[in-house]
Amino acid sequence: MAPDIFHRTPDLCQCAGSFERTLTRMSETHINIFTLNCWGLKYVSKNRAERIAAIARFLQSSDFDIVALQELWVYADYEIVRSSLSRLLPFSKFFYSGALGAGLAIFSRFPIVAATIHPYSLNGSPLDVVAGDWFVGKAAASVLITHPILGQVQVFNTHVRAEGPEHHRAHRLVNAWEFAKLAKQAAELGRYVIAAGDFNSIPTTLPMTVIRDHASLFDAWAATHTPPSPSLATSTQILAPTEAIDNYGITADSPLNTYSAGKHLDVHARAAQGKRLDYILFRDPAPPLAPAAPLPTLTATDARVLLTDPIPGLPFSYSDHFGVSATLKIKYSEDQVDAVMSDDELRQAQKQTPPTISSVTAPSPVQVSARLAATDAKAVLAALTTCYRYAHARSKRELLTFGASVGTLVALIATASWFPSAAAPLLVLGGAVTTWAGTTMFYVGFVYGRWELNALKNVIEELELYRKSAEIVASAGELDVSELKP
Repeated sequence: MAPDIFHRTPDLCQCAGSFERTLTRMSETHINIFTLNCWGLKYVSKNRAERIAAIARFLQSSDFDIVALQELWVYADYEIVRSSLSRLLPFSKFFYSGALGAGLAIFSRFPIVAATIHPYSLNGSPLDVVAGDWFVGKAAASVLITHPILGQVQVFNTHVRAEGPEHHRAHRLVNAWEFAKLAKQAAELGRYVIAAGDFNSIPTTLPMTVIRDHASLFDAWAATHTPPSPSLATSTQILAPTEAIDNYGITADSPLNTYSAGKHLDVHARAAQGKRLDYILFRDPAPPLAPAAPLPTLTATDARVLLTDPIPGLPFSYSDHFGVSATLKIKYSEDQVDAVMSDDELRQAQKQTPPTISSVTAPSPVQVSARLAATDAKAVLAALTTCYRYAHARSKRELLTFGASVGTLVALIATASWFPSAAAPLLVLGGAVTTWAGTTMFYVGFVYGRWELNALKNVIEELELYRKSAEIVASAGELDVSELKP
């Protein structure tokens, strides 16, 4: 049976009282968010059924308002989680992308009125079967929810391209640029933005710089924790795993995780006892040019790494990542304090039918500013240009291999009569392998090769335009809306 576009529990549709219980007055002052990479690959991930059931039980006993899950590949697993959260988070969306699915799902206490998914233009190579990013179609998924105080909030959930060779870093940079544009555009439409997911990059890397700076997103963990002392980073003393989580917010490759214990780690992961790859980011709407009244603002008051212990009663962890939670406080200006809805007004608002996209009024023009530094834009351009040259050379090699395969196949056919009949099976096998190799090289050399080159060229040209606009901002101090086109 084909799933619905959005999911909503039947009893919620029938009972206004149940809906009121899900939207308590807590939603006036705080939003609690949780994100987790579930490692839910069918047939591949260890102990998947037990872990998904444990994750569902954990979420059922929680008080989160929004949950973003990654690598929830199997729809039946999504249904298990959805069923467990049917009363706490009655609205949800499971996203599809690529050949094997996006693995992304969002659960919300607040009504979902729209949803979209943006597959990243670059997701590794189709030859990289082990990583599989190209087949699953890594993407940025989002839902538009209606909050009783904030109004429109766009919630993003993403899983960015995993680590790999250096030229694949450019694919993560493309992912980061595309994600940052989506978050920035949502804010410029007058929406609050919450973004969560597995970004597969530590905080100091260029992809995270692009996401934070270009989209003006705040990191909930960084906003609520004192940065580690520089002496700690240069110290030869290795922190205990629990101290590393407290200091760095480690979410992956921790010795405390049963699926990471004994795993070969890179230099950074060994030094920090793991990596921080999972984030909860947020921002307010872009300020209007002519604000009618002060808007509420979001401020992070708490962020934690959760699910660091093994599942109770079982000898393994919930996933190969830890979960991250954050509490965002809704702050009002002095003029707005008296305007906060009363209990009766809140109940009446909750009983109203959530607005559709067509009923939303057009947002006011907003101030456009550039925050990604020109030097960072140049660094991204350098990485993408290097990748472009590498991809072009690789594509030429693959097409040459295709030509050699065609020549070999023609030679086999032309000389088949020269060989004894006993060699026929070998000739057939050789012809099959040559045909397979030639077809594969033509596909990855021409179809994927041109795809990758065109995608890189698009982003390179966008960044060139952005770099010029950033230089205008640096020289003029402020960028007029008319000077920067979307």
